[in-house]
Amino acid sequence: MALAVPAPALAQAGASPQHPAPKTTLPDVEDEVMCPVCGTALNLAFSPQADRERAFIQHEINEGKTKEQIKAELVTQYGTDVLAEPPTSGFDLTAWLVPGLAILVAAAAIALGLWRWRRAGRARDAAATPEGTLDPSERERLDSDLSRYDL
Repeated sequence: MALAVPAPALAQAGASPQHPAPKTTLPDVEDEVMCPVCGTALNLAFSPQADRERAFIQHEINEGKTKEQIKAELVTQYGTDVLAEPPTSGFDLTAWLVPGLAILVAAAAIALGLWRWRRAGRARDAAATPEGTLDPSERERLDSDLSRYDL
């Protein structure tokens, strides 16, 4: 016996008979959204509001909505603060760019510091007195002093 699925139901869910829409699960959504009261990820929150939010998400999943549709509904209800990751547009883009830029600036500062430190070390080594510049009398005295320590 064949199971018939009406075409409008498939179109509404965004699926085709050959490519069904992936099933969204509660754990898949709750680790990407926050509890608006606790300010923690929903999968770690244990408050009445978190339970209501989980129930809302489960209701949306049962209606066949995708993860993106559910997150959009949560943003409509609670604002962008409900998302665990900030949006990648507008002013919220700075939350993504600033840490990366800070790492690049720190790496450049470290590289510059190391380069200057090594350059100063080479200059110090070049300024040291080489062996051939000692007076012959000082060289004899140094050799005699060093020979006392030979065993």
